[in-house]
Amino acid sequence: MAEKITDIVIEKIDSIAYGYVFSANDFPIDVSKQKSVNKVLENLTKSGKIRRLSKGRYYKAKITEFGELLPDSYQIVKDLLIENGKLIGYITGYQIFNELGLTTQVSAILQIGTIKNKKSMKRSYYRIQFVNQWNTITKENIPLLQLLDCLRFFKYIPATRPASSCQRLLYLLSELNDKQRNKIKKLALKYTPQAIALLGAMLETLNPKEEVEMLRKVLNFQTFYQLSIPQEILPTQKKWNIR
Repeated sequence: MAEKITDIVIEKIDSIAYGYVFSANDFPIDVSKQKSVNKVLENLTKSGKIRRLSKGRYYKAKITEFGELLPDSYQIVKDLLIENGKLIGYITGYQIFNELGLTTQVSAILQIGTIKNKKSMKRSYYRIQFVNQWNTITKENIPLLQLLDCLRFFKYIPATRPASSCQRLLYLLSELNDKQRNKIKKLALKYTPQAIALLGAMLETLNPKEEVEMLRKVLNFQTFYQLSIPQEILPTQKKWNIR
């Protein structure tokens, strides 16, 4: 029976793509035989056929002329993004700064926006951090939440200048359609004052007739935001107490 389980596990692993992260639950074997599957996976790890990412999670490593490739960021954290079939998190922070063209720097820190409080953890080369998200997370909301996170963490975008970050974010916001702009304004109301002020200033810069009163009325105009963005790039900033 042990040999049969080994054969099933190896056959399944051979069909799995390089970099795809899997666990014992991904094999077509009865739950009662889970310990046997774990033992097979442990032996395959020792033999070098697969790599262990974290407790109970494995992948097949692809070897290139430049060395061994790690799974991509989604594969590394995918189990932390969904719970009982429901979205509870999404990738944000440094990874998204890079993907959106705000920086060319690649970070060893993976950040997850989540509705649940969780402690930081380590997985392979990466340190995983969690940041609070107060809005409902849906597939449609995620791109807008990622943009708002860029405004929230504007000061922490690495290896770039405020002017460049602002120009890029203005472009990304200009690509939103009417429905998305209305949605991002509503989502912003649960964000930090800095994110709200930046969104208002950027939307007004893109369109002086943009309806931004809903953003303006939730801000305390005794508070100032020191972001060092050139006036010519964000001409509306003083109205939003951005300096």
